[in-house]
Amino acid sequence: QVQLVESGGGSVQAGGSLRLSCVAPRYIGSLDCMGWFRQAPGKEREGVASILNGGGSTYYADSVKGRFTISQDNTKNTLYLQMNSLKPEDTAMYYCAAGRFRTCRVVSDISYWGQGTQVTVSS
Repeated sequence: QVQLVESGGGSVQAGGSLRLSCVAPRYIGSLDCMGWFRQAPGKEREGVASILNGGGSTYYADSVKGRFTISQDNTKNTLYLQMNSLKPEDTAMYYCAAGRFRTCRVVSDISYWGQGTQVTVSS
């Protein structure tokens, strides 16, 4: 099973920042979208942000607009999520995701997942 490789999670206080990174193995081949999802205990996995590999069009969930920024470095096959002004409700396991012929906004769009990285925000 192909997996994306994430890094950058951790624990911060409310108002702090973290940057998540995700590397997609080159042998995956071309991808149409990549994104970040999160899942808190007892809740469903939800889309946080995504980016289309063609034109770079981005999507953000309303809950993170203005605070999170998704970006990618195509030369390194790497996806990033810069998270600023973190809130306790952002606490969750964050997953990198990728897909083909989709937008990577919902779980059903995803073909490849990372193993997850924990983000904990304390008040």
